[in-house]
Amino acid sequence: MARKRIILVGATGSIGKSTLQVLREHPRELELVAVAARNSEKALQEICTEFNVRHTALASRDGQASVADLVRSAEADIVVMASVGAVGLAPTLAAIESGKDVALANKEVLVMAGAHVTRAAKEQGVKILPVDSEHNAIFQCLQALPEARQLRKIILTASGGPFRQLTAEQMANVSIEDAMRHPNWAMGPKITVDSASMANKGLEMIEARWLFDVKPEQIQVVVHPQSIVHSMIECIDGSVLAQMSPPSMTFAIRHALFFPDRARSANDSLDFSQSLSLSFEPPDFQRFPCLNLAIESMKRGDPYPAVFNAANEEAVNAFLENRIPFLAIPKVIQHCLDMDYGENSETLDGILTADRVARDHARSKIANNL
Repeated sequence: MARKRIILVGATGSIGKSTLQVLREHPRELELVAVAARNSEKALQEICTEFNVRHTALASRDGQASVADLVRSAEADIVVMASVGAVGLAPTLAAIESGKDVALANKEVLVMAGAHVTRAAKEQGVKILPVDSEHNAIFQCLQALPEARQLRKIILTASGGPFRQLTAEQMANVSIEDAMRHPNWAMGPKITVDSASMANKGLEMIEARWLFDVKPEQIQVVVHPQSIVHSMIECIDGSVLAQMSPPSMTFAIRHALFFPDRARSANDSLDFSQSLSLSFEPPDFQRFPCLNLAIESMKRGDPYPAVFNAANEEAVNAFLENRIPFLAIPKVIQHCLDMDYGENSETLDGILTADRVARDHARSKIANNL
């Protein structure tokens, strides 16, 4: 059996590193044929040497378009989209247009242009396989349902992040270091701050709406501090199905790369010979307004999910550069959602324009001290 050929975009980030770990475990089944990163040239060279990869693109050196060109031209079976942010849209569309399946970890792609991306995948007959642990869990649970109509609800679990038990007054004074102390996951700066504000879970709600073709009201969030149950589905008969594993991205990545088969894992699974406690609680929308803002943007439709994403990216970047406090992040998002983005904003060009305009609004708001 021929090895599955893989392109890895975002090879030097946290998801990229987990993907490389899976590749090391399965050299007979998986082959890395091309890699791309944003700006870590030395790390990219080390990956190429280890995996004997000849096709590379570095966005900071070759330009962002070079990543899409690499994805389009390299011969491969599946593209792992492990990059973060709006920059993942062009290479994802390039992968789909060239007939490659996509293992998608970049949630912003579907947040920005979910209708367009899923339509393109359907037209090209390619699969979008979710790599986010929550969406991969839902994907696995849905395999148990013979028909989509048997699904009542998707239940996304959230760890609650490092500020789950803080009051709003306490969150007003948190530092960058505080926000980076996620209790369960080791991730990059942007997604870790998103987890602290729960904007990440809002992005995942929008992503789920497109991945699984459900209505906004069919998506629920529940806080699960242990990050053992990665997500659940509720069936029309009231049964709830869950997927469980330790908090490691390699489980979801491995599942996506081998689907519809399964492969042996080098990871330890859950040990039920030891005590294991699981708890669930509803999210606090008042302390974490980013979650409500994401829901609002999802219900309003295009281009507002893209606006939410753009404003959040700009606000998180400003927070990480110590230019705004943590609780200013939802204020920037709200400001941008209140703006008008004109006619034809539901087209792909209109969405991309709204993304740029929203970033301008966000930067202006930040520069003027909110």
